[in-house]
Amino acid sequence: MKHLLVTGGAGFIGTNFVYYWLDKYPEDHVVVLDALTYAGNRQNLIQAEKNPKFEFVAGNILDQPLVESLLVSRKIDTLVHFAAESHVDRSILGPDDFINTNIIGTHTLLKAAKKIWLDATPPLNHRFHHISTDEVYGSLKPDAPPFTEKTPYAPNSPYAASKAASDHLVRAYHKTYGLSTTISNCSNNYGPFQFPEKLIPLIITHILYGKSLPVYGDGKQIRDWLYVDDHALGIDLILQKGKTGETYNIGGNNELANLDIVGLICNILDKKFAREPALIKTYPDCPSSQGRHPHTLITHVTDRLGHDRRYAIDADKISTALGYCPRESFETGIRKTIDWYLFKHKKLPIQGV
Repeated sequence: MKHLLVTGGAGFIGTNFVYYWLDKYPEDHVVVLDALTYAGNRQNLIQAEKNPKFEFVAGNILDQPLVESLLVSRKIDTLVHFAAESHVDRSILGPDDFINTNIIGTHTLLKAAKKIWLDATPPLNHRFHHISTDEVYGSLKPDAPPFTEKTPYAPNSPYAASKAASDHLVRAYHKTYGLSTTISNCSNNYGPFQFPEKLIPLIITHILYGKSLPVYGDGKQIRDWLYVDDHALGIDLILQKGKTGETYNIGGNNELANLDIVGLICNILDKKFAREPALIKTYPDCPSSQGRHPHTLITHVTDRLGHDRRYAIDADKISTALGYCPRESFETGIRKTIDWYLFKHKKLPIQGV
């Protein structure tokens, strides 16, 4: 039986991981620590809070005494670190929050973990797993091979640089102090509970409420898309079978251009409205409720500063060593995601262009 501390567990990926873990390992205890910033929502965890094995703690990863007290009082042996500022646009406009949370916050957790787990007599069994991003590797040329764990770091945004720095700190605490750490660098996640500033939930919600669909530049930026439950599966395999001190790339094997994704979502929603007329009453502002195709909302806007052209993950290491295989294709995953936003979410704030 494990006792997990999940930082950022009220955010998008953290929330999905919590539900995944509680369902698969019902005997384990899961404690979520979350500062409930704009992208964290305690309501995401309303079903988890009915589980006696789950606990929510409102707090900041920068609060080292709080983290230490949780590690001791809840007998935490596994820390899964999701908490991060993660939106590239926000990092361009205000990088300070990204430095504080992603670098200093991660270091605070590492200091607490070292003190409670390693400085104890005798040292305690433990695992510190750090969730990172493929953006630390920079941008790929169209014909370049995907990122591997040996690809040199070349971050191009304040967000990516802050995550790269946190990765290095985690590695250093393993090499220098012997902290039992693992790192995973994932591709772009999508799925339920994602705050609608990211591409896929933004496009879905904007279509439903008749807002313009902003597409940066020519829309041909390519990303590898990973359904969030497949990400949770990858983390699970790393925690169960991964070698300490190692980094594992987690990808979805779905390279798609942004504009193609926007078009696909437009087509899926338009067909769904045609098949299910009740949606027209629920979403009267959707173009499909008014006899128009959602693609009429597409608006090309000025490209983002330093916008990486292509990311792609080579997940061969985790597949070969740990048996990882994503369960969702993009086609199945995007349909599940659309259905969640249509039928299960409460109205979320709509982000402007």
